[in-house]
Amino acid sequence: MVSYRPFWETLRESRETTYTLIKNRRISGSTLDKLRKNKPLNTTTINDLCRILNCRVQDVMEYIPSQEDQPL
Repeated sequence: MVSYRPFWETLRESRETTYTLIKNRRISGSTLDKLRKNKPLNTTTINDLCRILNCRVQDVMEYIPSQEDQPL
């Protein structure tokens, strides 16, 4: 499972807000909704968020092992 909790902490510490991400950075409201609900995002979106926030991937998301994951 992926958690985007680090994204919200990083956003809070930045000069950006959800408003500026939508209005100035062209991050869609549906992308922010996916972040809120820990839904999958593509790597291009994660890259864009890291560039906007000038941060590392670990500052946007974290992997949390779960018993509900599909066996590989």
